[in-house]
Amino acid sequence: MAAFNQSIFEINGIRLSVAVQGVGPLVLLLHGFPETSHAWRRQLAALSEAGFHAVAPDLRGYGASESPLNPQQYTTLDIIGDLVGILDALGEADAVVVGNDWGATIAWQAAQLRPDRFRAVVAFGVPMMGRAPMAPSRLFPLSEQAWFYTHYFSQTGLAESEFERDVATTLRKIYFWASGEAGPRDDRTPNPFGMVSREAGLLDALSDPRTLPGWLRGADFDALVSAFTASGFRGGLNYYRNLDRNWDLQAAFNGMLVKVPALYLAGEHDPGLAIPGMRDIIDAMPTLVPDLRGSQIMPGAGHWLPQEAPDQVNAALIEFLRQL
Repeated sequence: MAAFNQSIFEINGIRLSVAVQGVGPLVLLLHGFPETSHAWRRQLAALSEAGFHAVAPDLRGYGASESPLNPQQYTTLDIIGDLVGILDALGEADAVVVGNDWGATIAWQAAQLRPDRFRAVVAFGVPMMGRAPMAPSRLFPLSEQAWFYTHYFSQTGLAESEFERDVATTLRKIYFWASGEAGPRDDRTPNPFGMVSREAGLLDALSDPRTLPGWLRGADFDALVSAFTASGFRGGLNYYRNLDRNWDLQAAFNGMLVKVPALYLAGEHDPGLAIPGMRDIIDAMPTLVPDLRGSQIMPGAGHWLPQEAPDQVNAALIEFLRQL
């Protein structure tokens, strides 16, 4: 079985690095934070073998893709514009869009806004949600001692300084403590995507597991460390610096449904599921996604579902694709 090819496309004035494997109907795979296209290595191979054209970009700001200097160039609409550009560069009329974490948020909105180009959607971890009643900077909690991680990420240079001191330790801690290997979620379980001490930062509250999770060993972890050592974390963090701007832009399409076929999967131990009200949002998704064809919780897995449970993910994904 042939390995994926890495291509560089010039799209919307920036260079995007894209992993491509297979021939057939197009499936576009969108990673989250802090990941790169390497997170989809097991899906690229499986989809290719199943007769699909699998394409996984390093999203703008990540990996070998270019990082615009202006932090305002990282809105959800900017990224969806890149996806449309990738389809055009490939000469493809449409694609099924698949995303995890931030990639899921982008995938939902791509399918919502451009059903002519994104004919179906699969989302991992992040459910489709309506527009929040207020901007995220007002919605998420903060105090004099601590703030929600999105506030921390939004401060220019702050998280970069902490994360880039030791990239391997940063990724090892974040990957482990958001994964299923951290175990069931409760108030005592360290969470990289929770409240952050204003004094100590995010990593201090996460003990170092020392050993890597079983699903991320050796060369695969090294590839991700190398990518973030080269790129830094600024590009990925700039997505968080546009949360309020994304909320502003959502006003224009507030109330639009995702009308294309959809599938939702989440890991049982994903810290996102522990957010108050998240289960209710998942249960209410059919009102926003009338053609939701499945909503599954994967036992034992966490936030990095395509990496943690590739066999189960691939089986569910290929079954959904073949039904379209």
